[in-house]
Amino acid sequence: MTVAAPEALIEAHDLHYTFAGGIPALSGVDFAVRSGARVALLGANGAGKTTVLLHLNGSLKPSRGTLRLGGEMAGYDRAALMRWRTRVGLVLQDPDDQLFAGTVYEDVSFGPLNLGLPEPDVRARVTFALEALGIADLAARPAHMLSFGQKRRAAIAGIVAMRPQVLLLDEPTAGLDPHGVGQLLATLDALAAAGTALVLSTHDVDLAYGWAETVALMERGRIIAEGPPETVLADDAVLARARLRRPLLIELAFQARAAGLISAQPFPRRAADLAAWLRSAQIVGA
Repeated sequence: MTVAAPEALIEAHDLHYTFAGGIPALSGVDFAVRSGARVALLGANGAGKTTVLLHLNGSLKPSRGTLRLGGEMAGYDRAALMRWRTRVGLVLQDPDDQLFAGTVYEDVSFGPLNLGLPEPDVRARVTFALEALGIADLAARPAHMLSFGQKRRAAIAGIVAMRPQVLLLDEPTAGLDPHGVGQLLATLDALAAAGTALVLSTHDVDLAYGWAETVALMERGRIIAEGPPETVLADDAVLARARLRRPLLIELAFQARAAGLISAQPFPRRAADLAAWLRSAQIVGA
């Protein structure tokens, strides 16, 4: 029996966008986000990743092309945009672009209050978001007194409190130390487990390879490849077009196979997978 693919929560078709001065930014992008998705949008700086995210949450209107939300054509009037952004949340690369209230609690509560929710509902949403991001102890702290990593989590909490179906994150690990990256990825895993579809933009191939279920590679405003990371990120030709390199784990696997040490497939996705793979792989000449 064939299992039908989940319905697209948001779907972009033939998106074109031109910056002021006639500079092309997107040139015919087709992209869909489905329920439960974990998608990494990959590309070098200037490839168009952020521009795609800004279209997916209605911050930019395409010069040509269409966007649909749950199968319905997206609208750009005030009411339509408010409904859109309750369903599709965007976390910008610089958290200072999103944090503006006096305290973390006030900032995270801003979105739910704007929805006109009763105070008990707002409080429940804020409490959940702060606890989910591990910053409940920072609720009363002014945003300007937070570290960069804390600001990043506070910005995400503000979007999580809106309970979107889709969460878009622009270069979410930029500027974070390894511990901060680990905390953030654990949070994203928890959100995904709760049913939130996740799309993050990055040029970090190792992050995308270990985290995403689907990767889409961008180059000069176009998506040039899309599919499972173990397939797309092992394609040297398409990686060269996107000005990216192989993920380290794929490179190690290629080198080991080229040296005749192992002949096992598929490629490992995480360091622990590599260790298990080496233990169970056929050792040539053994």
